[in-house]
Amino acid sequence: MILAIDTATPAVTAGVARRTAAGVEVLAEQITVDARAHAEQLTPNVIAAVADAGITFADLEAVVVGCGPGPFTGLRVGMATAAAYGQALGIPVYGVCSLDAIAPVTTGELLVVTDARRREVYWARYRDGVRVDGPAVSAAADVEPGSGSVAGPAAQAALFPLPSLGVEYPTVAGLVTAADWDQPPAALVPLYLRRPDAKTLAERGLS
Repeated sequence: MILAIDTATPAVTAGVARRTAAGVEVLAEQITVDARAHAEQLTPNVIAAVADAGITFADLEAVVVGCGPGPFTGLRVGMATAAAYGQALGIPVYGVCSLDAIAPVTTGELLVVTDARRREVYWARYRDGVRVDGPAVSAAADVEPGSGSVAGPAAQAALFPLPSLGVEYPTVAGLVTAADWDQPPAALVPLYLRRPDAKTLAERGLS
């Protein structure tokens, strides 16, 4: 059993899945869309997902967590929580690119975008289900849309003249699919892609 977590977008995602010969089977998924409630909603969503799956925490064998790109506060909540579960349960924690968890496995070209604020988007480009460019952060006007489809939140997807797949946020199935299960988990590294808005006193020249 695998616990999947993502807080890189306004969606607070938690769920339980397992890998089978036929693919990823999602047993439970809890998603709350609230950009200001990552810390408040994540643990309740995890607990609810484990209960809905009809298992206990002792049944979990691994954790997958989205590592962004995303804002500093949101990523910190999800990644710290995933690491805590991994340490407490003695199970491995796999970090994945959150944009990969939005991108469904499709043929052809796909652009995935999310809100980076400051009139910018986080983006990555895929071909036949494989990421070929990104992740990066840019003004939407500076991102070449390509000729395929687009996935991501409606407001950001609408910035590009492409048909939308209607997949807005990372999913449990997407998170588990994006993990490299053939390799031991690497250290979790957040994909901020730019410096956080908050600055220390020294950075502001007030020390």
